[in-house]
Amino acid sequence: MRLVGADGQQIGVVDTREALRQAQELELDLVEVAPQAEPPVARIMDYGKFKYERDVKQKEARKKQSRTGLKEIKFRPKIDRHDYATKKGHVERFLAGGNKVKITIMFRGREMAHTELGRRILDRLVADLGDTVNVESLPKQEGRNMIMVISPTKRFLEDLAKRRQRAADGGCVGEPSSDGAVPATDAIAAEPPATDVIAAEPASATEEG
Repeated sequence: MRLVGADGQQIGVVDTREALRQAQELELDLVEVAPQAEPPVARIMDYGKFKYERDVKQKEARKKQSRTGLKEIKFRPKIDRHDYATKKGHVERFLAGGNKVKITIMFRGREMAHTELGRRILDRLVADLGDTVNVESLPKQEGRNMIMVISPTKRFLEDLAKRRQRAADGGCVGEPSSDGAVPATDAIAAEPPATDVIAAEPASATEEG
């Protein structure tokens, strides 16, 4: 198997018994992180510590989800390019937090005669955000405001969670590349089986401008 040391450095391809011996000398565990690779990849680590840190991260993620809600961003119908880009960035940040976002276009005075300008902004925003959003409430006029509610798609949140997990687990390894290096992977170790080698699991605030 291809062995990675406790410090994340590649040791190389070694016999399974030798990998176990090295792990035992360090009083650590041998965790298989890429069983489908050729040869399989294993890493020396403190599995108990790894599992504890993983559980803490998952608990924190659940806490963040529980704090999500409905956010609001307000636009003017004649907003300039710079302000539009800034507010779109706020919308993207709210969506990345798992929040629904209420988009409000505020009309004043004679602007009420040109409500189509507000609709163009909403249509542009949805087009710019692409497949990261669902339109939960179509644009509708409420007094001097035009309102639309959007929410992040499930796929967008899942992809975002995977990227964050990969960043947090930066030390894990995966299948070797063509040059023999072992890149990072999001494989997560599973509960230890009866053997000495541990198998891996398959891989409403308001902001106004």
